[in-house]
Amino acid sequence: MERILILEDNPSTLQWLSELTHEGFPGATVVTAQTLEAAREQLDGGLNLALIDLSLPDGSGIELVTELHEKHPDTYAVVTTIYDDDSHVFAAIKAGAKGYLLKDQPKELLIEQLKGIAWGNPPLSPSVSRRLLRYLSSGDPQARHDGPRLTERELEVLSLMSRGFNRQDIGRALDITPNTAAGYIKTIYRKLNVSGKAEAIREAMSLGLVDPDESR
Repeated sequence: MERILILEDNPSTLQWLSELTHEGFPGATVVTAQTLEAAREQLDGGLNLALIDLSLPDGSGIELVTELHEKHPDTYAVVTTIYDDDSHVFAAIKAGAKGYLLKDQPKELLIEQLKGIAWGNPPLSPSVSRRLLRYLSSGDPQARHDGPRLTERELEVLSLMSRGFNRQDIGRALDITPNTAAGYIKTIYRKLNVSGKAEAIREAMSLGLVDPDESR
């Protein structure tokens, strides 16, 4: 890390975060801000990492996360906050945050989580990781797929494919022509980024889009 921004409005917490950031990334330049306006003034200098509080005097840190995601995608945005409820966690992830850390954790754990970025490990507090896993296991299966969402008809075609149906069988089952069925299959391959039926079914099963018990 060469240049790191800490956006935090509480002076004592800002000092604490600065100390652990210097400890975790010796030699890095750490700049600080207590408002969104002040943080935006630091963006032109280029940032490798941004630690962003959510509740600020002039708005929400989500605004800065969104700006970084859209205009400065090379900046690794990590939310540092006291809020661990669904609304804050999922809003931050949706806005483009690549990590979500709770400030009530021990200093040593926070440093370790931040240092893990270099190894490709997203910095997530344990309770946040559990919340995300619960959501992914019980929410919309398609939420686990980063690409375009499949339509209801495409999911029907995919389900039939997993049961061994070919395009003629799919056409008869859905009352569409084989050519139309082939068009849906082609679109499914593109959306799942696969090149064949077996690969599509494996990917769909891993994403929870089809029931493994119905596949053969």
